Amino acid sequence: MIWFDLVTPKSVMFFKEIIRAIEARGKEVFVTARNSEGYEEVVQLLELYQIDYSTIGGFGGNILETKYKASLERQMSLFSVITEMNVEKLVCLCSVDANRLAFGLGIPIVNFYDIPLSDYRADFRKALPQARLTIPLSSKVIRPFVVPENIFCRFSLEADQVLSYNFLDPVIWLKDFVPQREVLYRQLYKLGASNSKPLIVIREEEYKASYVQDQLPFLYDALPKIYDITKANIVIIPRYESKYLEEKFPFAYVLKEKVVIQHLLAYADLFIGGGGTINIEATYFGTPTISTRSFISHYDMYLIQKGLMSWVENEDELIESALQMLQSNNEGLAAQIYQQQSVDIDQIVDCTLQ
Repeated sequence: MIWFDLVTPKSVMFFKEIIRAIEARGKEVFVTARNSEGYEEVVQLLELYQIDYSTIGGFGGNILETKYKASLERQMSLFSVITEMNVEKLVCLCSVDANRLAFGLGIPIVNFYDIPLSDYRADFRKALPQARLTIPLSSKVIRPFVVPENIFCRFSLEADQVLSYNFLDPVIWLKDFVPQREVLYRQLYKLGASNSKPLIVIREEEYKASYVQDQLPFLYDALPKIYDITKANIVIIPRYESKYLEEKFPFAYVLKEKVVIQHLLAYADLFIGGGGTINIEATYFGTPTISTRSFISHYDMYLIQKGLMSWVENEDELIESALQMLQSNNEGLAAQIYQQQSVDIDQIVDCTLQ
């Protein structure tokens, strides 16, 4: 049995095709996830894509003590389940709880990871906590081409334990995706938004994550001013709770249910994101993209250097860039860059199972 622990929305998107490919080879798969109030996006995606799963444990919020306590409790719950199963391998995107348990039980670990550092150089003082707690425990790490191999070797792995693939992570689920304007119109209609206005899509930074130091205010301060100038449809994709966003931005449309957001990203006139994966998704479609993230990762720098994304550090830069980029289009450049990347699911499954 192959065990997948999916604890972030990205992990669901990344592994959904890999899971089906492994099952098609006759292997049994067991999927676990965590779920708690304000952190339901993972299970919503699992249900949206019809992936069988077991909910074990929850998310501890953004206070260190509660995060650690939730992690310990989840590990004990996982222990009760996993020790009753014949698990031959753990596969995940550096899930701390699952890595700690699998290592303790002697289960080989395959970690996929694209952001070991909150830095695009090699400053290990900016190693993500989950990287420190998982990568050294790995039997094998599989990385995208933009993250240098030596970064993972510095986490105490040998070079032959580090494999690579030739694409940015979202390409694995976007390669066969066809955006539909009709779906976009239905989504806007349900929100009460007009089809005739410019569309600006917003995503907050994952400010409760252990690798984010603080919730930067400048995105929130700039949004009313951007709206006053552009009168655009501003659609916010919540990171956690949505109620406070509705109260803070009465002029915006806040998504309350899980939808296929790629239709929004593909047809947006501008995307402003504090995340990583969703920023890549927006650039894939050639949508002008501004990063408000508090740091620059290896793949962030790749996108910036390729001219597909801009990075801003304050409110004035954000407003200026938003007004300039609202008139631009990167479809041709995006097509040229992403056509150079390729996904071989069979090869990935081979690397995972070997």
